[in-house]
Amino acid sequence: MKLAFVLVEPKVPENVGAAARALCTMGFADLWLVNSDLHTRPEAHWLAHGSDHILDNARIFPDLAAVRNSAELLMGTSAKPRHQRQDWHEPAALAQALENKGRSVATAALVFGREDRGLANEELALCDLLTGFPMAVPYPSLNLSQAVMLYAWELSGLKPAVRAARPAAPDSSLGALRTRLETLLPALEAPADEKLSQWVFERLPLLPERDIGFIHTLCGNIERKLRNP
Repeated sequence: MKLAFVLVEPKVPENVGAAARALCTMGFADLWLVNSDLHTRPEAHWLAHGSDHILDNARIFPDLAAVRNSAELLMGTSAKPRHQRQDWHEPAALAQALENKGRSVATAALVFGREDRGLANEELALCDLLTGFPMAVPYPSLNLSQAVMLYAWELSGLKPAVRAARPAAPDSSLGALRTRLETLLPALEAPADEKLSQWVFERLPLLPERDIGFIHTLCGNIERKLRNP
């Protein structure tokens, strides 16, 4: 699994450089930026300290929707749960969820919002799950580069086999399962239940690799039944 760290419209080039340094020290190399060129600024390289290669190889996306198309698992950072979603997880739980994915996810992306206002509600809605650090005091958020460092440290303990970028088999891919369910659920004869669909898609990112493969098989059986009633 390749794990990318995504900075959405960062405001301070020094934070981008410090984030690159944090990734390098924890063994990560994939920095993605949304609608930003701050990685090219001298100030970013001043704080990179030996991690200039991460800045030089950063991928640039026009918006988070484009990132969504490049990652099978999109994890948004938020200081608190949003939209009555039940899928807000502390970093240790996030690390465990990634461990359980095995080869079902080839690329996962951890998304950090703007220094002044974080991620917009529309951007959070694009994420498969939300994560955040519990605070000991009622302070609104961490500094961007500090947050990247903490997550990089927490996730650096992932097993080498999990961190290796290996393609998933078609019948065990999380992304393929999400697409399959988006088509299959509305086709079922039972009345559409918005809360049920929300429940399914909020828990889908937490499934281990074995369960993802099982649900692929179940979907295949249902699809055959729908084609040949």
